[in-house]
Amino acid sequence: MPEERRAIHAYLTVDSHEVWHRVCEESGISLSGFLEALAADMKQFPPDAGGHPRWNDVVKTARRIDAQRRRRGSS
Repeated sequence: MPEERRAIHAYLTVDSHEVWHRVCEESGISLSGFLEALAADMKQFPPDAGGHPRWNDVVKTARRIDAQRRRRGSS
């Protein structure tokens, strides 16, 4: 039986899009493989339980980006 999978769709800045693709290309990995590995890491080391030291900074940055996008969307 094939593994069930779900799609993720996101709109990124041009710069962020380029970074994701460049890092994946230089590392010889697919973006989906990279996201799967990040999810496994976050499951094993959840940010809300301390996770890796950088996860807290990344989550804070993501919250700031989301807030900025919400403000722009309501204008």
